[in-house]
Amino acid sequence: MFDQISQFIQEKFNTNDFIPLHEPRFIGLEKELLNQTVDSTFVSSVGEFVDQFEENISSFTQSSHAIAVMNGTAALHLSMLLAGVKPGDFVITQALTFVATCNAISYCNAEPIFIDVDKKTLGLCPVALDSWLDANATFDKNGSCILKQSKRSIKACIPMHTFGHPAEIDSIVKICKKWKISVIEDAAESLGSLYKNIHTGTFGLMGTLSFNGNKIITTGGGGAILCNEEIYNQGKHLSTTAKVPSETYFFHDQIGFNYRLPNLNAALGCAQFESLNFFIEKKRDLAMEYHQLFKDSDFHFFTEPENCRSNYWLNTILCQDRTHRDEFLTNMNDMKIMTRPIWTPMNKLPMFSNSINDGLENTAWIEDRVVNIPSSVII
Repeated sequence: MFDQISQFIQEKFNTNDFIPLHEPRFIGLEKELLNQTVDSTFVSSVGEFVDQFEENISSFTQSSHAIAVMNGTAALHLSMLLAGVKPGDFVITQALTFVATCNAISYCNAEPIFIDVDKKTLGLCPVALDSWLDANATFDKNGSCILKQSKRSIKACIPMHTFGHPAEIDSIVKICKKWKISVIEDAAESLGSLYKNIHTGTFGLMGTLSFNGNKIITTGGGGAILCNEEIYNQGKHLSTTAKVPSETYFFHDQIGFNYRLPNLNAALGCAQFESLNFFIEKKRDLAMEYHQLFKDSDFHFFTEPENCRSNYWLNTILCQDRTHRDEFLTNMNDMKIMTRPIWTPMNKLPMFSNSINDGLENTAWIEDRVVNIPSSVII
């Protein structure tokens, strides 16, 4: 079976050389817009392409507004600050995530609480979330959600749309609304993914995107916050060092951040946006071919959850167990086909090993079995 899989991948990507997991495609006006930006001399955080890129994002996702920032981690950090996360607060998230999520929580001097994921979506499980909150949370005299044991605030919840597959986000939002917890969607991997025909990242108070070089479209390095108008105005202010607009003097009214996306990166993003729908179509085509390839094999190809349209950012298979997984990884990588296991769960990293969790049974099961396989757009 390994030979059959490797042959299929090499033929699809038309090479026997190294095949990466996900590389960018530049097939449009990228060089033209980059040259235009250089010629304008507006290569930093001021320029027409930053505004255009934000408009492209909000239009595509049907979000009220979008704030373009320097990377997805900055988007998460700024979103939590805008949601009112304070030092000592708890933020609920999943252990099965990229470390940036928990790093951003730490930047706020807050602490993560890890809730298990759903095997059907690979995202935060609403049943597990509801059960844990019922058992461990209550309200203080002001009506704010707190942990029963320590009385510390549970301020936000960050579910992730893993590998581009939407979590059961409407149920998560409903539960968090009951507990007065702000939802910030980590949609870094799910640009172009829909849940019940609505774009991921637009269900909660805010959503965050990433435009890193390995994402479906890229700005080299970049991210964005999807939000309403009030948050947009405050977030844009904070992301530009909290400088009060003036032509005659410099004045900053609070501690801000130099998080604004440079015009040079935004120009690349504007060019990439023109190909986004084409990229999604091609990635979905590849996913369906993978689905057929693995149909009668010892591997389960992970398909989009019910009521979803996934972008299939990283195609995913489930092996029988950890031994089977490691055998697959070794064989593919020996054939110069890049494959990788899922991230080490956050509760197993030294800096988060003492964080509260709910047992994470599904997380451990998935960690032993998941492998990502080459998913670049095939032109």
